[in-house]
Amino acid sequence: MPGTFEPLPGGGAAVALDDVEISIIRSLAVQMMELIGPGPAEDASADPLADLFAEGPSEPPSDPVLRRLFPDAYGDPDGTPGAKEAEEQKAHSAEFRRYTENDLRAGKRDNALAVIRSLDALSPVGEGGAVLELSPDDSRKWLGALNDLRLAIGARLEISDEDDGDLLFHLPDQDPRKPMVMAYLWLGGLQETLVTTLMP
Repeated sequence: MPGTFEPLPGGGAAVALDDVEISIIRSLAVQMMELIGPGPAEDASADPLADLFAEGPSEPPSDPVLRRLFPDAYGDPDGTPGAKEAEEQKAHSAEFRRYTENDLRAGKRDNALAVIRSLDALSPVGEGGAVLELSPDDSRKWLGALNDLRLAIGARLEISDEDDGDLLFHLPDQDPRKPMVMAYLWLGGLQETLVTTLMP
């Protein structure tokens, strides 16, 4: 079980983590929450209907990590659109973003917070480690958070496709990007085994 998620009887997943791994994941989740930004202010409306229709930003984020986490909904995957098509796509993306980004941010914030809380609740087992046991619901939150963390690190490393990841895998040890690449690959392994546990 070390370093890989395994299914639990009745649903959910478990993984053995050492103190360093716990510290890394927790630190990354905290950074993710800081990057995404705070939730609604304390003086925000208590009316859930008003919150449902609250408008979010219409412009894409300037930070490349946030652009990867909250991409435009409309675009031409097959090439560069003409000027008219580009303007239409921009307008549609802005409208979509206004009504969805707040919810997307809240979901990503909730996932990161679930990771932090579950790690904080761990009881040490044996020499410098613990076994994390997740319910099916927490497993899905962890899966979302692991995906977001990999997207964020991938954006910082400027990984745009699988070939970029393969090249980074062979970086020399003295390359300053190496620790971030190792975290990216390790989180990918965790994510893959967690997906396997959630498959019917």
